[in-house]
Amino acid sequence: MAFERTIRVTGKGNLKVKPDMTRITITLEGVKKEYSSTLKQSSEDTEELKKILKKHDFSSEDVKTISFNVEVENESYHDKNGDWKSRFVGYRFSHVLKVEFESDNDRLGKILYSLANALIIRPEFRISFFVKDETAAKNELLGKAIKDSGDKAKILTAAAGVTLGDIQTIDYSWGQINMEIAPMHMDMLCCETAKCSTDGYDMDIEPDDIDITDTVMVVWGIC
Repeated sequence: MAFERTIRVTGKGNLKVKPDMTRITITLEGVKKEYSSTLKQSSEDTEELKKILKKHDFSSEDVKTISFNVEVENESYHDKNGDWKSRFVGYRFSHVLKVEFESDNDRLGKILYSLANALIIRPEFRISFFVKDETAAKNELLGKAIKDSGDKAKILTAAAGVTLGDIQTIDYSWGQINMEIAPMHMDMLCCETAKCSTDGYDMDIEPDDIDITDTVMVVWGIC
């Protein structure tokens, strides 16, 4: 029985994608002695945040919860003998939320100004940029990977003195490709990037392209 003659070549695709969406991830935290008071505070802070964001054309449904936790808060201290002890402080809540919108520096500056100057709550926030149509980018990336495999296969078969045939199999497993970039954190509002105006920060941000890479294994026939 004759063995089927094949060549196995890994193709690699590289693509630069321009982010077109902005995500603001907001964290609300607080500590209260009583569990019920902690939940009440969390609810009130969340409603206050939604009021702030409503002024910037976000509905309640636009404000999505990423995570919510309530944990016991303890603190360490020295007792009268100088030994370390731990005592109960209260219950800490952490509510992480997000809003997303088409990238717009003017809108972003006004939202951040409102968050940074909120009177009732003191939210922490993180700004990132991502690609809206990830499927189109992934499909283009796969096409580049297949082409790369073919280009390599032609070089290899030419060097070996054989003829490249048809594709026999393609082995690919969809994996998680990160299409998000986070060039800015809350403390950067103190720098030149965020000059203050009467109702917003003048955000001069142009996020870098996102580099994505993926591979595919292609088996080619040879003769």
